[in-house]
Amino acid sequence: MTSTVGYAESSWAQGAPPVPDVTPGELAALHSRLVERAGGEGLLDVAYRTLDSPLGALLVAATPVGVVRVAFAVQDHEQVLADLAARVSPRVLHAPGVLDVVAHELEEYFAGTRRTFDVALDLRLAQGFRREVVQHLTAVPYGRTASYAAMATEVGRPRAVRAVGTACALNPLPLLLPCHRVVRSDGTPGRYAGGERAKHTLLALERAGRAH
Repeated sequence: MTSTVGYAESSWAQGAPPVPDVTPGELAALHSRLVERAGGEGLLDVAYRTLDSPLGALLVAATPVGVVRVAFAVQDHEQVLADLAARVSPRVLHAPGVLDVVAHELEEYFAGTRRTFDVALDLRLAQGFRREVVQHLTAVPYGRTASYAAMATEVGRPRAVRAVGTACALNPLPLLLPCHRVVRSDGTPGRYAGGERAKHTLLALERAGRAH
């Protein structure tokens, strides 16, 4: 009979301290207890999870204030987590349950049954003019688009068209703050952090949603 908790033979052979073999289920249970304890003691500064979507895997992260980051796979999730550790807190933990609500809202959005998001947001990763811009993104209705120039005028800086483009490109909360609805003046979608195909997909999804 094989024990689920044993010790690596190589460790015995080398006289090193025994290393327990832990099953995936036991490891998951240990992790859950760690998440629960960290949350209970106020030590969980950044919780994150990934979820599947029509755009590929999405990483979603939240602080106690609200959702702080949404990132596409093309943005390199490991790099995104390292950036969160550097800019928010090194106490970053995989805690899917903490993000169930936003995950559910995103699933509803992709299913075409949700047009706006209700979750709290933490905008600490967007400062100054970029923050002003991303805060105005929800003014563009579901299924509609606005040009970068129109958005620049909307935030009171009509000549700052390029800066608006940069703010959209660096939006830390795509989808929740819909930078995909900001397009070029000629109506073409333009670039997007998740890739041009992702932007096309989102605009098509919302056009279809408005048709129903």
